[in-house]
This record gives sequence, C-alpha cells and structure tokens, in this order.
Amino acid sequence: MPLGIDALIIVLAAKYGEIFWVFPPILTIGSLGAAALTYWVGRSAGYAGLPRMVPRHHLERIKSRLDKTGAGALAAAAVLPPPFPLTAFLLTCGALDLDRARFFFVFGIMRLIRFGTVAVLARHYGDRVRYVLESDALRSGVTVFIVVACVATTASVVMLWRRARLQTV
Repeated sequence: MPLGIDALIIVLAAKYGEIFWVFPPILTIGSLGAAALTYWVGRSAGYAGLPRMVPRHHLERIKSRLDKTGAGALAAAAVLPPPFPLTAFLLTCGALDLDRARFFFVFGIMRLIRFGTVAVLARHYGDRVRYVLESDALRSGVTVFIVVACVATTASVVMLWRRARLQTV
C-alpha cells in the first residue's frame, strides 16, 4: 500500500518516542526482504517477460535511467515517495540482472536514510501527527478509501474473470 511503511514508522515513532531509533532498521530489513522478492521476480521473468509486468512507458524510462546513472538512479528510487513506480523499478533491476551486492547495499542504505528521516520528524512532531492520525475525519476518509478500493478490486476481478471465460469459449 502506498505510504504504508511511512505511516507505520510515523505512528510507531510518535507513540514510542524514546525508542524511535529502533524502527528504521527493522523496517529497512522488511523493505529489503520485499525488494529481494521483487528483484527475484524480475530476474526470473527476464527482460523479455518484463513488458507483461511493467508498462512500456515506465520500462523504457527506467531502463534509460539505469543505463545512464546506475546506482544513482537506484539511490534516488529508494528514497522517493509514491507515486514513484518503485515496484516497476525493482522488477527492471532484476530483469537487467544488476549486481546484487551493489543493489542491496545501495537500496538498504537509502531506505535506512529515508526511514530514519521520517522517524526523526515523527519523533519531533509526534504529538501533532498523532492528533491528526487519530481524528475522526481521517478515519472516515480512510474507511471510504478502503471501501472504494475493495469495490474496485472486486469489479476488476469480475471483469477479468468474464474476459477469461469469454476467451476460452
């Protein structure tokens, strides 16, 4: 979920301010695990299978950026917030078979910097952030968002199922 890890670290650092420094390394390890899985899927698919998972306009842009800047593009991708297509970027890194040690080192350091910065800010502004996060307006908005997402997901699954069924007939 976009911004899910950021929201988690904000809540944890704001609530447990005295140990806020513990959360960035833990979440970085989790993020590295998810990145490893995504990298592996991209590597398994290979560059030929990548267009099925990544839109062409993203694919060409990501590939050219990786060709030009390499680790710099990876470092920027690791700290950019959504809507940056991080999953597409990681899949492309795997499909291009980037050096794994360098990939995980750069990605891990940059995620640690991102999560550490978010945790420090949440620690500093924690009370105000918790007030906003616990507000009824935000809870209502999130509830509406979840309902809309569930309805859209259900509609998408039904449409895909019908399309698949029509193609087999």
